[in-house]
Amino acid sequence: MKNNYDITNNDNWFRTAKKGIMIHWGLYSYFGGEYNGKQCDNYAEWIQSYFKIPNKTLEKIASIFNPLKFDAENLASFAKEHGYKYIIFTAKHHEGFAMFHSKIDKYNVVDASPYHRDILMDLANACKKFEIKLGIYYSQDIDWHERNGGGFKTPVENCAGSSWDNNWDYKDKNKDFDEYFYSKSLPQIKELMTNYGEIAVAWFDMPLTLTIKQSKEIYDVVKKYQPNCLINSRLGNGFYDYVSFGDNEIPDSVKELKNCTNFNDINGLKPSPKNLYECCCTLNQSWGFTKHPKWKDISTLKEDMKKANKIGANFLINIGIDFDGNIPDKALELLSNL
Repeated sequence: MKNNYDITNNDNWFRTAKKGIMIHWGLYSYFGGEYNGKQCDNYAEWIQSYFKIPNKTLEKIASIFNPLKFDAENLASFAKEHGYKYIIFTAKHHEGFAMFHSKIDKYNVVDASPYHRDILMDLANACKKFEIKLGIYYSQDIDWHERNGGGFKTPVENCAGSSWDNNWDYKDKNKDFDEYFYSKSLPQIKELMTNYGEIAVAWFDMPLTLTIKQSKEIYDVVKKYQPNCLINSRLGNGFYDYVSFGDNEIPDSVKELKNCTNFNDINGLKPSPKNLYECCCTLNQSWGFTKHPKWKDISTLKEDMKKANKIGANFLINIGIDFDGNIPDKALELLSNL
C-alpha cells in the first residue's frame, strides 16, 4: 500500500544517522522487573500484565513518582558527544501513563504525580539545544489503564505478559476499541504532534486491533502537523515511511522481511519504498529498567551495530531509566563505547 507523502527531501538525516538512542521509562520502572519477591522473566515494562497488577496500584505509584535525578540536557549532551543522531522517547507505553502533559487524560506525569513537570517538553528543549533529532514512541493500540484498550481480540500466544489487554481489572468481554481510539489514542497523538516542536520520528508499536481506516487516520494526523516526520512500520496496515525490524532482530539482508515479527505490520511487511531501515535493540534482556540486568558485552554490541549498518539500517539502542530518573552507569559505559 502506497502512502501519499513524498519524503525524499526529508529523510537524508535518517539515512545517514547510523545510530540512535531509545528511552523506555514509565511507572513500571518502580518495580524493576520484580513484584512481591518474584521476578518477571520477560520484558520488565510488561510487568503489570505479567503479574496482573491492578491499575489502583499503578495509580498509587504515580502519586509518588518524582524523578528528580533525570537531566534531559545531560542526556541530549551525551547523545551529541557520542555521535547519536536521534532519541526516541516513550511518551506513553502500554501501561497508559503519559510521560507528557496531556489535556486529554489526567493520568500523566504533570497532573498525576508530584513531579509536575512535562518530561517530554524538557527533552524536546534539550534535543533542540544540542541539535539531536527527537522521536516519540506512542503505544497506539494497547493501553492497560483503559477498559477499551486494544489487544482483546488477539490470542495470548507470544505475549510478554498474561494478556495483551487488561483483562484483570476489566473482565467483561464487551470492549469497544473505537471508543478508546477516538477518545484517547488519536487525540493524544495530535497533542504530541502539535505541542513539542519538530518531531523527526513517530515510533508506534503493536498494531493488534487497529483497522486500516484507523492506521490511515494516525498517519494523516502525523503528516498534517509534522509533514517531515518519519513513521515506522509498527503503525500497521501498510502505512509507514521506514521499516523497523523486530525486537533485537538484525537480518543479513533487507530481503528477509518475511522473517520480521508479525506485530510489525498486520497485513505483511514489504521493503521500504525509500530504502529506510532500523534495527531496535536492547543493552540487556529488557527494554524497561530491570534490577537484574544481564548486560551484553561491548564486542557483541559493536558487531550488531556493524551488521545493522551494513544492510543500511540504523542501530537504535535502548536505555531503561530507573524510577528516580537515573540512567544506569553500565548503560552509559556501553553507549559511550559504541
